[in-house]
Amino acid sequence: MNRMGLPGILMLLMLLAWPRAAHADTTCTATATAVAFGNVGNMAGSPTPASMGISITCATSGLTLLANVRVRLCVGIGSGSAGTTLLPTRQLANASGDTLAFQLYTDAARQVPWGLLQGGAPPAQDLQISYSAPLLGGSTTTSSTVYGLVSANQSLATGSYSSSFNQTDVTLTYAYNEVVIGTPTMPASCSAPAATNRKTTINSFPFTATATVLPQCGSYLVTDMDFGSAAGRIGSAIDQTAQLTLTCVRRTPFNVSLDNGLYASAGTRRMRHATSSTAFIPYELYRNAARTQRWGNAIGIDTVAGTGTGVAQQITIHGRAPATSGALPVAGNYSDRITVTITY
Repeated sequence: MNRMGLPGILMLLMLLAWPRAAHADTTCTATATAVAFGNVGNMAGSPTPASMGISITCATSGLTLLANVRVRLCVGIGSGSAGTTLLPTRQLANASGDTLAFQLYTDAARQVPWGLLQGGAPPAQDLQISYSAPLLGGSTTTSSTVYGLVSANQSLATGSYSSSFNQTDVTLTYAYNEVVIGTPTMPASCSAPAATNRKTTINSFPFTATATVLPQCGSYLVTDMDFGSAAGRIGSAIDQTAQLTLTCVRRTPFNVSLDNGLYASAGTRRMRHATSSTAFIPYELYRNAARTQRWGNAIGIDTVAGTGTGVAQQITIHGRAPATSGALPVAGNYSDRITVTITY
């Protein structure tokens, strides 16, 4: 019995004599979703929030016995493809090169901007991760939230905005300590030289930030068109104009259509007498000052197209009451009502 117990005692002594430093490898990886702001209003009175999740997994392999791992990890996010700066804001851009200001934060209150480098201005997010790695190793998964915000009161252009974050814009820098038995200390920084090992990976969790500014027109105003007075027949054509004023979000394509009014006949607009329902005076509306291009409601054929500038734009409606012949018109006031349609 005594001889059989000796190898067991020797084996235990050998195990206890092993060096406490581990010869293992720890690797951290991450995946991200997307920062989707959705529709953002031009000159919106309040900011537009969004958020994104990052899932981070650290895994250790190659250990024996019971082990613990401590990882100090910095999650870095750069400026993105649409801009070159982190402060005061990052940028999204549309296909025309228009920009939209936004920012990414590490906190739900959206007070601490998220940076690329440990100790940078702003800094990367600093995470401390601990887990056990018994026998053949172990792993743990944690998550982090990126909080985004589009600034309010921005003068924007219509379009789909985006910025891609990849390559050196999304990095993981981490240092780790590991021991075979016991609990190691947490590295002093994400690149601590005294740590068991240090690593940096780029393109670690590529993602895209997006927003959409929808086409929009508003603030319509149309003046009346007054052909004045005529004694009897209209001897020569009377030309007048009216003004349409509208404001559309910059780069919003629009079309202005005019219907035929209330009393048109055979494609000719007419004004009707105020009290006599059978008395009319013909007139027409045109897109050009020469009054050769009739203004109608067939988009792309006889309407007026334009593009929003973000400020009030004025469009002239050219009218003509042609010379009349035949019986004298009934004396009195004549009028018609035109419906203006703006399509965008």
